[in-house]
Amino acid sequence: ATTEIYTLSLHDALPISYIMKILVNTPSLKLLGGVAGHYDGLRNFWTENVKYNTVGRRSTRSHTGVLWLPFDIVKFIFRLLSFRPDVVLLNPSFDRAAMTRDSVFINMSRALGFRTAVFIHGFDYGYAAVADKKATARLLNRADLLFLLAGEFEKVLKSWGVETPVCLTTTKVDDNLLELVKPCERDGSINNILFLSRIEETKGIYIALDTFKILKQTHHELKLTVVGDGDELPKAKKYVTDNGISDVIFTGRLSGRELAGTFEKADIYIFPSYTEGMPTSVLEVMAFGLPVFTRYVGGLKDFFEDGKMGYITDSKRPEDFASAIERFIVDRGLSARVSEYNARYARQHFMASSVARRIEQSLERLCH
Repeated sequence: ATTEIYTLSLHDALPISYIMKILVNTPSLKLLGGVAGHYDGLRNFWTENVKYNTVGRRSTRSHTGVLWLPFDIVKFIFRLLSFRPDVVLLNPSFDRAAMTRDSVFINMSRALGFRTAVFIHGFDYGYAAVADKKATARLLNRADLLFLLAGEFEKVLKSWGVETPVCLTTTKVDDNLLELVKPCERDGSINNILFLSRIEETKGIYIALDTFKILKQTHHELKLTVVGDGDELPKAKKYVTDNGISDVIFTGRLSGRELAGTFEKADIYIFPSYTEGMPTSVLEVMAFGLPVFTRYVGGLKDFFEDGKMGYITDSKRPEDFASAIERFIVDRGLSARVSEYNARYARQHFMASSVARRIEQSLERLCH
């Protein structure tokens, strides 16, 4: 599911034995989730000389990143001139604030003569609808390489005139997460459905709750575990109470051993999100052998195999998700086969050690 495209008209090649120096702009690693969580999970698996440079807000307080920008610009120049990286890796999300900020770093890095790669994470289609397409194309064409999480993002940018070579990549599963619990043998029985995400309507929480309500009518033993927090959490809890949905367990946000234990105890994963980049939670549950029930969003379109990995659809109807899950409940053999396939596939493609090395290899080819 990965496509890589490169040009040969780049800078002089590095010596074969050379340890490549990579400067990576990241959010503060104290901010869990998203880009910060991605690079926090990768930092123990780099084999090249990789240094992180923090930019943007340093706390959970919103809209404070702009206050740090003057300091971040000066610090970025200092890091470039002192570290002298072979390549700079910038990590904006595709939204107005992040692209405005990182336009400064892209132009600065290129003006000082450094190879520059840009890894675009989240993709805000609302911003894409109003963005200046020509200006965005001019900016991204200054980069030497783009990392994107989904083929559909590439199509959008190419249609705007972006000509920079593209590498499709993924988020990652922390190798250490799998070591926190003993491997479990799955026999295909389904008793515990998992939903894990920020608790927001656009993440599909109400679709998941309504799907579970339908299934409970004939499968009274089922329970639904909801992991995560968010602004919609109080309303979701009230929705469960008002609609008389029993056996729904809200755990709040989990991490580490508690999260790994929750994956181990779950039997299937439902994630009917409205829009995504490359949802890490899907990759994680696959590594633990859970069949996945989701929608055609973001990077899932590029690799997800309907039937082999679970169920994927354009629909938002709870009835469609309930019907798909019903097949797996009554056919334990199907559920067991999908579990085994998902665990094997995820461990081959999505582990942090593999993702880090593929990023390094792409940057090595850029430098050569």
